[in-house]
Amino acid sequence: MREPREKMWNIALVGNPNSGKSTVFNKLTGLRQKTGNFPGVTVDVKEGRIQLPGGQEVMLTDLPGTYSLYPTASDERIVAAVLSNKQDPHFPDAAVYVADATHLEKHLLLLTQLLDLNIPVILALNMSDTADEIGIKVNTGILAERLGIPVLSISGRTGENIQKLKLEIEKLLEQPLVRRTGFYRHTEQEKQVAEAVCLNLNIQNSYQALLIAHHHDWLPFLSTQSRSTIHAITEDKSFNFLRAQVDETLERYDRFTPIVQDAILHPPKFPSTPTDRIDAIVTHRWLGPLLFFTVMMLVFQAIYDWSTVPMDLIELFFFKLNGWVGTHLPEHWLTELLTDGILAGLSGILVFIPQIAILFLLVTVLEEVGYMARVVFIFDKIMRRFGMNGRSVVSLISGGACAVPAIMSSRTIGNWQERLITTMVTPFISCSARLPVYAVLIGLAVPAKRVFWFFSWQSLTFGSMYLLGLLAALGSGYVMKKVVQTREASYLAIELPVYRMPHWKNLWLTVWEKVSAFMIGAGKIILIISIVLWALARFGPAGAMEEAVVKAQTTAKTEQLDERAAADLMAAYQLEASYAGYLGKLIEPAIRPLGYDWKIGIALITSFAAREVFVGTMSTIYSIGSSEDEVMLREKMRSATFEGSDQPVYTLATALSLLVFYALAMQCMSTLAVVRRETGSWKWALLQFIYMSLLAYLLAWFVYTIFN
Repeated sequence: MREPREKMWNIALVGNPNSGKSTVFNKLTGLRQKTGNFPGVTVDVKEGRIQLPGGQEVMLTDLPGTYSLYPTASDERIVAAVLSNKQDPHFPDAAVYVADATHLEKHLLLLTQLLDLNIPVILALNMSDTADEIGIKVNTGILAERLGIPVLSISGRTGENIQKLKLEIEKLLEQPLVRRTGFYRHTEQEKQVAEAVCLNLNIQNSYQALLIAHHHDWLPFLSTQSRSTIHAITEDKSFNFLRAQVDETLERYDRFTPIVQDAILHPPKFPSTPTDRIDAIVTHRWLGPLLFFTVMMLVFQAIYDWSTVPMDLIELFFFKLNGWVGTHLPEHWLTELLTDGILAGLSGILVFIPQIAILFLLVTVLEEVGYMARVVFIFDKIMRRFGMNGRSVVSLISGGACAVPAIMSSRTIGNWQERLITTMVTPFISCSARLPVYAVLIGLAVPAKRVFWFFSWQSLTFGSMYLLGLLAALGSGYVMKKVVQTREASYLAIELPVYRMPHWKNLWLTVWEKVSAFMIGAGKIILIISIVLWALARFGPAGAMEEAVVKAQTTAKTEQLDERAAADLMAAYQLEASYAGYLGKLIEPAIRPLGYDWKIGIALITSFAAREVFVGTMSTIYSIGSSEDEVMLREKMRSATFEGSDQPVYTLATALSLLVFYALAMQCMSTLAVVRRETGSWKWALLQFIYMSLLAYLLAWFVYTIFN
């Protein structure tokens, strides 16, 4: 028995993608889990506590899915980095290896690598219920004897043998550590390299030393001196990394394939399963993409329709709460900070939750039933031309509802370059927040005259905004593919699982995890920026706000305005006199070439909180802030002129210019906050803001010049 210790035992859950590992994790831990990040990277790590039959608690860490310890994606690198460094906080005391019982031969490569690292391991054959249904019989006794480890059949979906798995974990921890004979027989050259690395880095395990030699140029825990030493060793031994990896993989397959053949009895002839019949349509060259776009449009429509009621309720709640606070607290700038700053910021955070929850609910359903793996297969080749991959399609289409959950869904993309490009270009897709802006501007300047039997100029203009966003996303992706270089190879290595009903507990846990990540990660940034924007609109240079109040009161008295109109006028004058108003006038020379005046400048600044703020800001500026009547707003804007002249502001050229600007510019602090969280750096968020704003400015100027 191992010596007792104060630190909690750490058990790693390891396996290939699509092995059902996450379902097993959720079954073992339930709600006793948390999500964090591996040190120095943005890849999520899930940890949860489980209580063993004897009463002892252990920590279970769900490592990202990978096919081997020779990674091709950022998520897979995490596993290699953790398992090749015994000082890593996530290095396991033991491991549960989850493998798909229906495709066992494809899942044993990584298992044999764990064995060579001398990590105590249990082989859990998941999806045993599915294996029984299709006639696959697994002799766990033969596997246990030949591999020298405990083996049991489980089902993460039904919970079969989950308690027995806990018992096996407890037994494994009670057993003394035994040094195994290596599963893989090293070549003479590999022995020399491994011995030299062991000697220089004080490592005991020869396969761990070999892995470090293979990955020494990127492993984060190695010092510069250690990298140089290992580089010198591999150079001296003329070590061919790629050739060695290929030979090792083939050697391992040669050794464990006979074991699988002896332990597993397949049916004489596989029947034509429902999965085969469905795939004949789903993965069809022409029907597959058509079906996908139909499904995605239904998902988009569901996000838009289902989220309306909860979003309205959230906004109504904060409206009522704001009114109650404003009524029961004394008039003071601190009260305004609470109502217009903090509560408004919280509203801006929570109002996104229905869309995020619905998106991840539907995407997880598609993932659980096995459909999303087919999507990757269908679109991978096309999207690679634009620096992305098949999974990017989901993010881009989801961006039509909201870029925030769409960017979060890009986590499923393994390759760092493709995930980054998807994150950077998704905001180009016109989201629902742009709709109020489009409605006002198109109704203001574009005639409703029909061009064809069914279409009007307004509908064509509306549709062209979506087309413009899509072209900008694909074009930018193509450019970034050329600019952002990476040595990380990108392959389509994906297993198409059988279609199955989703595991509902796993579904709700995933949705809860994503919503919590948004609220905690992006929420605090949104709240801070909301308070800053409130301060800019609330305060102004010394004496300016007081003069605005006097001017508004005098004008209201002269024109005999009612209480509501007087309040609107007061808000307009105060906004003009605020720091936000001064910023609007400050940037007017820069935006005047686009046909904009200082009032539009204020709207551009305040729209950074969210694009739909444009309508509310313009309503305030034109003294109809209390009503926010779009018809009245259009009339006021239509009659607006530049100061000191009779030249109208909102011509067709200006309206089209504004449409292009709002279609392309990054004006959503929520999106920037999420980009910062997903990339782990403000560098990419700021670069995205600058690039999108510059592109929007240039194309808006081009459109204004043509139509003016």
